[in-house]
Amino acid sequence: MSWNMTGESSNMKQTTTSQHGFSDLLKKPIEIYVFIDPLCPECWSLEPFIKKLTVEYGRFFTIRPIISGKLTSLHTQSLQKPEDLAKGWEKVASRTGMSCDGDLWLENPINSPWITALAIKAAELQGRKAGMRFLRKVQEQLFLNKENISNEEILISCAKQVSLDVEEFHNDIHSDSAKRALQCDLKLTREMDVEQIPAIVLFNQEEEDEGIKITGLYPYEIYVQVLQEMLQRKPRPAAKPELESFLEHYGLVGTREISEVYDWSEQKTNCEMKKLMLKQKVEQHPAKYDMFWRYQRS
Repeated sequence: MSWNMTGESSNMKQTTTSQHGFSDLLKKPIEIYVFIDPLCPECWSLEPFIKKLTVEYGRFFTIRPIISGKLTSLHTQSLQKPEDLAKGWEKVASRTGMSCDGDLWLENPINSPWITALAIKAAELQGRKAGMRFLRKVQEQLFLNKENISNEEILISCAKQVSLDVEEFHNDIHSDSAKRALQCDLKLTREMDVEQIPAIVLFNQEEEDEGIKITGLYPYEIYVQVLQEMLQRKPRPAAKPELESFLEHYGLVGTREISEVYDWSEQKTNCEMKKLMLKQKVEQHPAKYDMFWRYQRS
């Protein structure tokens, strides 16, 4: 994994701003392209960092998920033994702490990644936020529940769970619009020379400089450093939201994600979540390598 940067680095201004500066609220200068394969466990492992970056600095950027052409790697993976694929997933889960269950490849293997990619693009036709909610739900079904997310019934179920217009979604999966949107993502992947996933490319829409590309998984501080480089200043991170508000917003989150966002140990996170469980605010959803928590809306 390498940290690739395109464009020359600027001298970073050593300044800080108030938590929510007026100019920050008017527009978000940074656009972040996140190149992913929905079936890639390393991409799933980005989730804690993306959440924390959004909580602390989301006022400065918008996120645009890009379905990478690397999903075609499944065609070559199909030549591998399911046992090897399972072991690969287990190693990623052990290394990153973000649970994914490699038994999927032994029990319920994916057979058509393209329909999954088209479904994500179909969801995005109902809005970027709708597309991101759908992508997260698909990843949950895959990595936590070992569901075959190339099964159209599973995709329809995901659409219902994130409150999409299901009839429109079903029609759009097979539409030219979804196919064109996916082709645009694949073209963008080639144009930005994304050869490994996950990859993140940051652009400052107010500057003409080239973006900065981060290839692979890195500690959270690296993503903050690159964001500051693009902003040419060091803004203060926003205050953390109340835990209940965070849980209500995201719905289902893992101990690993909560610990990353709040800078807590696993023990501290489990303690706080058990308090909420006693108040019937959350329920547990055990996963192979982590505990996930679902917020109980009253």
